[in-house]
Amino acid sequence: MFDAHTVFLRVDPRDVNYVNRIMEGYEYLGVVTTVDKARGILAVRATADTAAEARTILANLPVAIEFLAKLE
Repeated sequence: MFDAHTVFLRVDPRDVNYVNRIMEGYEYLGVVTTVDKARGILAVRATADTAAEARTILANLPVAIEFLAKLE
């Protein structure tokens, strides 16, 4: 389901919808999947061409983002 270009992250559960909406605004950059809403774990399915840009955008959001190496 997830490949090498998937970006995994954790946010405050209150920020899940916000992150999803921001990424929706960047059409074709990546698709957000909520892995665990209670823990705020998300996966952004990106491509080899878009994964780095998706990480940059996520890292610069005005909410706390913890990038995960893999699903916990």
